Amino acid sequence: MGRGDWSRRRFVGALAGTATVTVLSSCDDAGPEPARTPRAVAPEAGPSTAGPSPSPAPPGPRPLAVGAYTSVEDGGTGIAFATYDTETGKVTRGSTLTGVGDPSYLALHPDGRTLYAVNEREKGAVTAVRLSDRVVLGSRSTGGGAPCHLSVHPGGRWLLSANYGDGSVAVHPLDPSGAIGERADLVTHATPKPGPGQEGPHAHQFVTSPDGGHLLAVDLGTDTVYTYRLDERTGKLSEVAQAHTRPGAGPRHLTFHPGGRYAYLANEVDNTVAVCAYDAGTGRLTIGGAQSTGTGSGTSYPAQFVVAPDGGYAYLANRGHNSLTRYAVEADGARLRLLDTVPVAGDFPRHIALAPDGTLLFAANQRSGTVSVFHVDPDSGRLRLAGRPFASPVAVCALPL
Repeated sequence: MGRGDWSRRRFVGALAGTATVTVLSSCDDAGPEPARTPRAVAPEAGPSTAGPSPSPAPPGPRPLAVGAYTSVEDGGTGIAFATYDTETGKVTRGSTLTGVGDPSYLALHPDGRTLYAVNEREKGAVTAVRLSDRVVLGSRSTGGGAPCHLSVHPGGRWLLSANYGDGSVAVHPLDPSGAIGERADLVTHATPKPGPGQEGPHAHQFVTSPDGGHLLAVDLGTDTVYTYRLDERTGKLSEVAQAHTRPGAGPRHLTFHPGGRYAYLANEVDNTVAVCAYDAGTGRLTIGGAQSTGTGSGTSYPAQFVVAPDGGYAYLANRGHNSLTRYAVEADGARLRLLDTVPVAGDFPRHIALAPDGTLLFAANQRSGTVSVFHVDPDSGRLRLAGRPFASPVAVCALPL
């Protein structure tokens, strides 16, 4: 993946076969828990934590937004809205907001009132949706092709997006209503040269560091994580550092530990992960050695990490292996210890997300067109399937709100 134009990145889920959408009504009627495939490298021990766990969510339904590809055969029709029960994990179908093309990644404004989606097309765009009445507030061009990730700066005034197709990152202003303004900046990753097997830069993520002082862009094509400063008055970017993976790693997704000093990098092409040290003063990221995903030999396309709110455990989605890897986080975030892998109960988990209180994990399975939900044990971090996966055509992003 990532070895050709943007369409190959987009349809990598079909490289080993055509997607099949399994129609299931909800995450109820749970069967026996799938057998785990232990990959532990040492006896399990209690992890370090960054602080107390968040308070449990009150019982009852909470909203879930699901992004999909809309321009593929048997694809979705827009952003699907559902609800999930915070205690059982059961997902119940709601309505779909049509008219939003290829919303393959979603992000929530810090105030919770506006949802943002990329429009992953050759001429890319970003779209804002007001959640109170699900009205589209408008779309803006990202200035590049195939935007595949977006995030909101913690201050709520800037929208950040990554264009996979041409390896660029964009900044848009947000007005008080949540609507998106004209693009403030666009930067293309010109150096270093593309990594082995790559035709050019392929920006895959654009996110703010926990301290809010820097923006980090992960580029699969150049095997580089770029650090920028954002001028919060003008929206202009200035590059301050580059961190390079080993050649051919294909970095895809970076997730910070809650302590803010370390982050975990999923390398899509060479099927590895790495612990990264982050210097808040300079913005420099130091990428550690390659570590196992626990999936054995072969191509597994690790997609992304999520970290428990208390910082004790980290989870990785493995698309080729169709599994979730569980790591214990040790030494205040400086070390990952591989524990096991769990079958994801779907095909090609493209995106994973934790409920705000960390008690449930959601996996969007692109090929099977389903969203799997897992209970997260608060003490051991173990994952237990909550029930039958919820059907949603070509599900590529599942965001609990």
